Amino acid sequence: MSEHHHHITVTDKYNKAFAFGIILNILYIIIEFIYGLILNSLALIADAGHNLSDVLGLVLAWVASYLVKKTPTQKYTYGLKKSSILAAFMNALILLVAVGAIMWEAIGRFGNPQRIEGEVVMIVAGIGVIINSITALLFFSGRKHDLNIKGAFLHMAADAAISLGVVIVGLILTYTDYYWLDPVVSIIIGIIIFWGTWDLLKDSVNLALDAIPKDIDREAIEKYLLSLDGVENFHDLHIWAMSTTENALTVHLTVSDNGIHDELIKKISKKLEHDFNIHHVTIQIENKFSAECKQKSDLHI
Repeated sequence: MSEHHHHITVTDKYNKAFAFGIILNILYIIIEFIYGLILNSLALIADAGHNLSDVLGLVLAWVASYLVKKTPTQKYTYGLKKSSILAAFMNALILLVAVGAIMWEAIGRFGNPQRIEGEVVMIVAGIGVIINSITALLFFSGRKHDLNIKGAFLHMAADAAISLGVVIVGLILTYTDYYWLDPVVSIIIGIIIFWGTWDLLKDSVNLALDAIPKDIDREAIEKYLLSLDGVENFHDLHIWAMSTTENALTVHLTVSDNGIHDELIKKISKKLEHDFNIHHVTIQIENKFSAECKQKSDLHI
């Protein structure tokens, strides 16, 4: 039996992205909240609150990106790698709660439309579009490879969309008194955010339950194992995510001889890492005769 490891760490690029995004958004929250109080704009104050939830989401994702690098201990033999999966799950929940709050506020405003200072709101929200778009772009390249990074990206992209909606409303209300547009646009934005967040929630729950990551083709792995010379069969094949970037596999291979199989194990481990993105591989070798004996001993009448 042998185990092959290849460790992946979050790059300094994302550590800097988290720090930059958090600082930039905290500054914007302060500005937005102050202007919300000055203009008596509930929309700006509410958006500042939503921005605060995004900062909390970024902090959560950043902490998780640090925890996944912690070395294993006697108690946590895999380290704290799954913290990135939990962070992605929590980010999805935070976003869904924010969507619920937006919807609730929007529905309430239909019966009580409020006058909004369009020009100033448009300018303040416009700053938010720029800041959140810049922050989202910092995580754009990593969103397909790391669910935790995807959570951070969705947070900031969603907030940029909300701010853009506020800009559009502010522009229209500068020249009209269609105050009902504020809740309508808010509901549309909420639906868009929910649509993107649902996949994040579903994927994070699946990974937390040790489902096979969706980018891994189990059938292709099974065909590869059976195509190897000397491999008669396999059983107890398990594939799961250790973190949002690292995957693991364990399998029992039944072989036709009693030889030493170090080269076979190295070959399989290299193939699984290179072609299937599986970095932690544990293989147990059983010869055909012992496997048949085990099957007979497991038969109960």
